[in-house]
Amino acid sequence: MDNVVYLDFKAKELENLKKGTKTMIIRGAMGRKLPYGRVDISDVLYFIENNGDGLVKGKAVVENVFNSEKLAKEQSIELVEQNQNKLQLNSGLIKRFAGKRYLVLISIKDFEEIKPFKIDRSEYGNMDDWLPVGNIDKVKIDD
Repeated sequence: MDNVVYLDFKAKELENLKKGTKTMIIRGAMGRKLPYGRVDISDVLYFIENNGDGLVKGKAVVENVFNSEKLAKEQSIELVEQNQNKLQLNSGLIKRFAGKRYLVLISIKDFEEIKPFKIDRSEYGNMDDWLPVGNIDKVKIDD
């Protein structure tokens, strides 16, 4: 399964992936929402920044996935802190995810920069920052 994953531009998430200092992606919510329970080992993640350019610029393979049970606020904060060395979150992202009831921690491997391309988001809602596209070629827009 291919997934398109939006990264925080201000937090330099893509830059940290390129440097190899970031090896884990996090998502969290008060309920079980995407990608909770929908990501498997060996899925491919395609990375796009939330800076409006709409270009997919990198990809990586899922090495491991942790879907939390319902967490108390303290447990959630602790889980984020324990993995901060792999997550490399800035204070804004720590604030966004620490304390959420459900966390998904995704370890990645084999990150590579790719020739940037645009995707067709028409089948997905506006607010989604995680798009389970199935096959990337279905949404890839060739120049």
